Amino acid sequence: MHIVVVGCGRVGSELAATLESQGHTVAVIDKNGRAFRRLHAEFSGTTVTGLGFDRETLAAAGIDKAGAFAAVTNGDNSNILCARIARESYGIEHVVARIYDPRRALIYQRLGIPTVATVAWTTDQVLRRLLPGESAHDWIDPTGKVCMVERELPRSLVGHKLGELNEPGRFWLTAVSRFGSAQVARGDVIGQEGDILYFVSALDAVEELRLRLDGPGTEHH
Repeated sequence: MHIVVVGCGRVGSELAATLESQGHTVAVIDKNGRAFRRLHAEFSGTTVTGLGFDRETLAAAGIDKAGAFAAVTNGDNSNILCARIARESYGIEHVVARIYDPRRALIYQRLGIPTVATVAWTTDQVLRRLLPGESAHDWIDPTGKVCMVERELPRSLVGHKLGELNEPGRFWLTAVSRFGSAQVARGDVIGQEGDILYFVSALDAVEELRLRLDGPGTEHH
């Protein structure tokens, strides 16, 4: 697949290298030609100096044959504009924009433009490690309806079938990490001490899940 990346900062340069290592052809756009120095020495893709929303620049980057598009400059407005042009003018299905303002990210997500809100994600990750017992969830989707919850298996559930924790439509155990190796959860998996559980949960069901894990009603037979 041919992929266009707008922005050759630390994220853009690393993204370009990763995509190329996976067998994709990559074109990188940046308004500053010196930015391309960040690209790995082995990079063999195309570099285009210009603005990611300029049609001539996009044409030089091979936008007409692109199957995916990423706008990862340090400007929210530029990234959204580039992403909208790629989606609406060129019909590219797989488009993502890097956004620093999480409030904007939610608005654009609702408009159908996938975003990565770097500040919100980084803040959440730091808080998880500073205050691990106070974080209700470890990831939340931009619409605020679905989240991921990571919890260590309580001792009261050691030896029990973990599938009994599931509540269809509310929360579901999706993976278990045991002895440092993760696996997709099976319905018949039995809890062992030290297991790390990963649930996908409706946001309004997180407290219900917490009570099922820690509070009354954890006796499963």
